[in-house]
Amino acid sequence: MYTIFTPKIESFIFGSGNTVEEAKADFENSVKEVFEAYRENNDKLPDELIDISFEYKYDIASFFNYYDWINVTKFAKKARINGSLMRHYKGGEYISLKQIAKIENTLHELGNEISKIKLTV
Repeated sequence: MYTIFTPKIESFIFGSGNTVEEAKADFENSVKEVFEAYRENNDKLPDELIDISFEYKYDIASFFNYYDWINVTKFAKKARINGSLMRHYKGGEYISLKQIAKIENTLHELGNEISKIKLTV
């Protein structure tokens, strides 16, 4: 189960689904319903919802669940994180901001590396 929510605004909006795509669709539907409710009640839309945009983020457990083809132990080695500790993170245990930064940096490095690959026949 994946969930999407608005953690930094007062107008809490929520979506969920069995897949990332379902959760996004449910979330976007919830946003529409919130806007429609304000319109139907002739209420002014709160400033925080005017021209709002969203950035979707994964927590570590959801990321490795969604990208389940990534070998967590090998990824941990590349990120210079203990493999056992990384498996705990994948299981949803607490992770520090420092460790999140290491994981994000490793993901970005891999993305850059992969984007430069040229295949041949």
